This record gives sequence, C-alpha cells and structure tokens, in this order.
Amino acid sequence: MVDLRVPYRPIIAYRPIRPSDFAILEKIHGDLFPIRYESEFFHNVVNGHDIVSWGAVDHSRPNEQSDELIGFVTARIVSAKDSEIEDLLSFDLSKTDQTLVYILTLGVVESYRNLGIASSLINEVTKYASNVYTCRAVYLHVISYNNPAIHFYKKMSFQCLRRLYNFYYINGHHYDSYLFVYYVNGGRSPCSPLELVTLFVTYAKSGFKSVAAKLWRNEEKKISKWPKCKESGCLLPTVQNKRSVTGEGSRCQFV
Repeated sequence: MVDLRVPYRPIIAYRPIRPSDFAILEKIHGDLFPIRYESEFFHNVVNGHDIVSWGAVDHSRPNEQSDELIGFVTARIVSAKDSEIEDLLSFDLSKTDQTLVYILTLGVVESYRNLGIASSLINEVTKYASNVYTCRAVYLHVISYNNPAIHFYKKMSFQCLRRLYNFYYINGHHYDSYLFVYYVNGGRSPCSPLELVTLFVTYAKSGFKSVAAKLWRNEEKKISKWPKCKESGCLLPTVQNKRSVTGEGSRCQFV
C-alpha cells in the first residue's frame, strides 16, 4: 500500500526554534491541542524567554518549506525545591541550586507521525537536562484519556508516578492528569522498591532485637540466682551492638 501522507522520503533535521517560527508554531499548537495558548507564550518560546525549545524540519520539502516546523518541543527550567514534584525527588535540600526541566508542549503534525520525530525531540530534552549539572529530572503532565501519549512516555523510560485529579479544566469539564518523571544526573525517587524492602527488613530486625533484648534481660534476672555452671554449660556474656534506624523512606508517596 502506498503511503499518501508523505509522498517523498523526508530528511528530518532538528534546530532551535526562532522568531521566524512564530506563526507556524502558533498554528500547529492550535491544530493539535484542546488548550488555547496566549500569544505571550509563543513570544516567549521563539525568543527564548525562560523557555528552551527544539523544532523538527524536513529538508526534503520544496523551497522555503524545507525550514518550516513540522514538530516541536518546548520546556522550562524550574527550581526543584519549589516544584510540585519535590516530594518525588531524593536530593540534598541544602543545595538550593537543584533544578528540573518541565516539558510544556510536544507535537508533530499528523502527516509526519510514526517516523520517530517525537522520540528524537524528547531525546533532545533529556540530553539537554543531562548536561545541566544541577538538573535532577525531566517531568511533564499527560491528560488521562491520551492513551497514545501515555504509552509513548512509558516507552521513552519516563515513570508514571502520580495521578492528579481534576488537573485540567477544558471547555467546562475537568480531566485528570498523569505525572511522568525521567530522572537524570543521579536524581531518583526518595524510595525505590528495593529501598522499601530494605527499610521494612531493617525495621523488622530492629523490632525482633528489641523483643529479644527484653527477653534476655528477663532471663538474666533468673540466671543471676543460679549457681555457677562448669565448662561448656556456662552462659557467656554477649555484647549488644546498638544500631541507629533512620526513616529515610518516610517521605515516600504510594500512587
């Protein structure tokens, strides 16, 4: 079957979004998203005002269309300490310069989908975040009914960590959102499944030792009344090592 969407072999390239992309960027957002963005948003994107962005173009298209956007991703650097996912991160609170990259929008025009363009754009973001030494994660929201996007981000190794109820309000209706996170530069969840198991075992051991120590003290009172025993029948003194059990996992969120 002939693919009528792209009648030629595309030559996809990626570049920063610039002021000349304003009109097409605004049009594609309007075509793809149910949310309407203010003109100020597009001005900030194309001029790089607190927003980083990448565009995809097809150099095989004729004339000036060869540099026209057919895909994009926009993102913003935010402070980790003041972000909504602070509790989903394990980092040193004394370091106030810790940051995150929040993906604002990602889109590819319909005729260029399933060519790996969205994956390449996300890779641009994660590569950028990895090169920012203070950055600990990339995160974003996906509306709950967007199953293709949910599958896509899972495929890109993002972790779905939370469901946010009534996060979006669109055309008079509330919709839930899923929060996805991709950790970089040693960033991680405050408690991984392995850490949860370790913490449980540690507490279990601590409780067992506490009970055993209490029983031992009770037995010592009885033993003190016994006559001294001989040779191997003697009860030898034991040394109890005190262990400090910390509550590093106390901030875990179970979703």
